[in-house]
Amino acid sequence: MDRSKWVAVVTGAIAIILSIAYLLIVQFLDLRGEMLPAPQDLSRLPGAESRLWLAPTLKSPGAFGTNV
Repeated sequence: MDRSKWVAVVTGAIAIILSIAYLLIVQFLDLRGEMLPAPQDLSRLPGAESRLWLAPTLKSPGAFGTNV
């Protein structure tokens, strides 16, 4: 076999390996179940009301040891 035929065989083998790997990855991802979208509004999460006290603390002038 001359060089061009070897290149064609190797390229074909690489293409087949990549396609099989792609199919395996897709099957694995499909087995994980339905994908749920991320929540749009974080205030609807349970316990979000208890975290509201953090917002004024982080914006205060003396936060994180800076005396501005």
